[in-house]
Amino acid sequence: MSRIFVAVLFMSAAPILALADGQSSSQTKPNILFIAVDDLNDYITPLDNLPGVKTPNFDRLARRSVSFANAHCAAPVCHASRVAMMTGVHPVTSGIYKNLFGAHGPRWRDESPALKDAVVLSQHFRDHGYHAAGGGKVFHTLQWSPGDSQNDPDAWDEYRGDPLDPISQDWPRPQLVPDAEAGLTPGRPLGPRHLFGAQPLLVPDEETGDHMVVDWASEQLAKPHDKPLFLAVGLFRPHIPFEVPQKYFDMHPLESINLPEVAENDLDDSRPPQRQPWHRWVVKNRQWEKMMQGYLASISYTDHQLGRLLDALDASPLKDNTIVVLWSDHGFHIGEKENWEKFCLWDQTTRVPLFIHVPGQSADGQSTRQPATLTDVYPTLCELAGLPIPPQCDGHSLVPQIKNPSTKHGRLSLTSYIFAAEPSHAVSDHRYRFIRYHDGFEELYDLKNDPNEFTNLASDPNMANTKARLAEGFPKRVAPSRGVPKESKYNLKRPRKSTLSRVSN
Repeated sequence: MSRIFVAVLFMSAAPILALADGQSSSQTKPNILFIAVDDLNDYITPLDNLPGVKTPNFDRLARRSVSFANAHCAAPVCHASRVAMMTGVHPVTSGIYKNLFGAHGPRWRDESPALKDAVVLSQHFRDHGYHAAGGGKVFHTLQWSPGDSQNDPDAWDEYRGDPLDPISQDWPRPQLVPDAEAGLTPGRPLGPRHLFGAQPLLVPDEETGDHMVVDWASEQLAKPHDKPLFLAVGLFRPHIPFEVPQKYFDMHPLESINLPEVAENDLDDSRPPQRQPWHRWVVKNRQWEKMMQGYLASISYTDHQLGRLLDALDASPLKDNTIVVLWSDHGFHIGEKENWEKFCLWDQTTRVPLFIHVPGQSADGQSTRQPATLTDVYPTLCELAGLPIPPQCDGHSLVPQIKNPSTKHGRLSLTSYIFAAEPSHAVSDHRYRFIRYHDGFEELYDLKNDPNEFTNLASDPNMANTKARLAEGFPKRVAPSRGVPKESKYNLKRPRKSTLSRVSN
């Protein structure tokens, strides 16, 4: 799979004073449409343009935004990435490197001393005169874990449904066939509930979760507002299970599926991924094309929902005074380097779509390879809206790159993850990816000449100077990995009925 680097441009930092029809004449702040997409990698057409992918609305967004083609998550897991994004606090400061389950509320405040009094992004905007509304998956939660949510209800003026159970009621399941009856061997990842699976839903779009979230968001955009609006919209697909209506599967016939480019003995010079057993099951059962079909179908479904959201914005009185930000919490593997999902530090795992539009000020349609980490978004939005940047923020404003995507800043992206007792880290400049694991093992990739990360150059003596330069981006001090605080009031105590029995027919 050839990987073409394209970036979406960010918008200018100058104050936005133009007022949309229907808004108060006293409003001088821009509205914010903040779109979070779960598990979306770089297959989309404005980025790598995987053969066969169909994302016309991401193309539409790219034409009206600045694209950061070299943006990376702070941690390659949902919980850690989203807490870092929503607080601006990097895992090396907080110690939140991984997923921590069994929460009912913002337990991350008890998980990390550095986050005890952290101000959530939406809360910061609300505290400065905004109406903060949210819906869908913004903080970590799962379709199949009712009530297990790390959202902070106090960070919002309103939230669609239950902020501590925002999506589990929204998603039907298909009729599942036991693996034995389907001729599949035992050992399916995540067990017999087929949460790791790809199957059409026999319901219309209107009965699926992300469609309902976009319906709600469209209503928010159409309302009159006395305050500027901070609207967060969390889309759950393309997260597993890859279950969306049949028409999106029909867009990607099995016979047309293109699998990722792979190399024989690819892992001989790199650390094997934790999810390698998943890959063995997929290959043994000849499910790779089917899983790719399900992932692409889920991306096409998400692209459709994005188009509906952009249509709603364009039809609203807020259209001329709204900053649009779209991001994903981490990258995603569909068998690249024998890995599935995330939980690694390779570029495929950590590179995320990041698009930002500021009316009348962004270099729309352009892109940049200047590195960015998702913790940079918090201070960037503050500067764009004329708000103070809280001292908790570890990131840096990207406004200069929004104004001029060719502007260099000299910083590296930083992604951290915990494989053992000590965290491991990865950095990127405009060309190279350098990983240093907790035990000292290193991987270095030239993404210009080797975008699939097949050849580890870390032991090449000709790369010593490059390694030394990139190593300056590794943190000198890091917080220890945090675990579940047993006495937290946010621990999920009461059992909740699973929604997995809801079946589409």
